[in-house]
Amino acid sequence: MKKYLAEMFGTMVLVLMGCGTAVSLGCTSDDPLLAATVVGTSLAFGLAVVAMAYTIGGISGCHINPAITLGCFISGRMTAKDASMYIVFQVIGAIIGSAVLYLATSNAGLVGTGANAAQSGVSLTGALIAEIIFTFVFVLVVLGTTDAKKGAGNFAGLAIGLSLVLVHLVCIRYTGTSVNPARSIGPALFQGGEALSQLWIFIVGPFIGAALSAIVWKVIGSEE
Repeated sequence: MKKYLAEMFGTMVLVLMGCGTAVSLGCTSDDPLLAATVVGTSLAFGLAVVAMAYTIGGISGCHINPAITLGCFISGRMTAKDASMYIVFQVIGAIIGSAVLYLATSNAGLVGTGANAAQSGVSLTGALIAEIIFTFVFVLVVLGTTDAKKGAGNFAGLAIGLSLVLVHLVCIRYTGTSVNPARSIGPALFQGGEALSQLWIFIVGPFIGAALSAIVWKVIGSEE
């Protein structure tokens, strides 16, 4: 049970800090090209992952992302039961983090909860493709750096966090960057509207990307 609670706590922190920064910097508008807001939001998500990796990594592995959990399951690193419970608690954590953020922003005159949606000029198909591609890259980094034999050891958390920064720097222009279904579900429930109607993109896309990364890692990471 401790590892499930750790995943809940870690995902809550990720959403609260990452999405909270996006709202505070105004990176949730239709003008995401302002360099300061993009860089600041990207760093917030990456730093949140690094912090949680070294906080709960020894307890749960610090997935804090259903896409990562799916990738680990397909790779044979965890059971179906654990994978299911991880995802449930990650979503709960994201909802808690979003609720806290919603209360904070509502009392500070800020709008939104950092929810994802296709950005101005980006089609739904384009948004879906972006989420598949960037989740694929991100989860592949996770699978590679955490591999028992070929991984980065104690530096895995840093590598994963930095890769998430990189993914955000590129993908914010297209979808606001999810690559994490839980991170999208929580904020969408409180923001509603377009974020809720497009939520399927940020569930389907990351899961497809994660499944592809697991397959690719089996090929390139196998000793056979």
